[in-house]
Amino acid sequence: MRLAGKRIFLTGAGGGIGRAAALKCAAEGARLICADINPAAAAAVVAAVESQGGEAVAVIGDLADETAAAAMFAEGAAALGGLDVLFNNAGLCLGNDAGPVETSLAVWHQTLAANLTSVFLGCKYGLPHLLQSGRGVIINTASIVALVGSAFPQIAYTAAKGGVLAMTREIAIMYARRGLRAVAICPGPTATPLVKAFLADEAAWKLRRRYIPAGRLAEPEEIANLVAFLASDEASFITGSAYTIDGGITAAYVIDDEAG
Repeated sequence: MRLAGKRIFLTGAGGGIGRAAALKCAAEGARLICADINPAAAAAVVAAVESQGGEAVAVIGDLADETAAAAMFAEGAAALGGLDVLFNNAGLCLGNDAGPVETSLAVWHQTLAANLTSVFLGCKYGLPHLLQSGRGVIINTASIVALVGSAFPQIAYTAAKGGVLAMTREIAIMYARRGLRAVAICPGPTATPLVKAFLADEAAWKLRRRYIPAGRLAEPEEIANLVAFLASDEASFITGSAYTIDGGITAAYVIDDEAG
């Protein structure tokens, strides 16, 4: 129960990493605001948290829209009497995000809105509540593509996630002496519904697998374990850092799939 009493605002809570983090943090004693653009998904994760004896409230809206974001944070903070942790996890990756020549401006804008603007607005409207708590924590989801070039180009997604890292460092330094910590996580390929659908084709999975030394996708629960640690007081001297959780991808040369 290392998160007992902590009030966590969790974005993109309806599926994948967000849902796993909600369940893990609730099991550790946290009270949750589960934010999502999809009402059914938000309701489902709230029901799942409550079924295991936890406390959660859903807030619905598009976090890339300033009016919606402001309203969601006001509603969430009012429901729990304040906030202690913000997990900026919401985002998307579009199939037609490719190289800089092939990617349309519309895809660029949509990707940056979902993955970078939403994080900025989360910090803008979440920070005042976190500072009031005295020991606030911001955890931002970036990606390994913010750290290394990818053999599978996604120029807008890569740029957005790189921006998340830069913004996390800046916030960490600005607020360190006011008791607030800001950290980023950089997951590798994770077995979310979206990724599993993309890799359902055996040839696509074989191609991707050769770049993962561990030889498998991460499970959302493995990412959630890191989130719970970073949200807890056990990580009280950690700020401004980026944590890779990628099965060895960023530590390796290309792995030959034939080597097993």
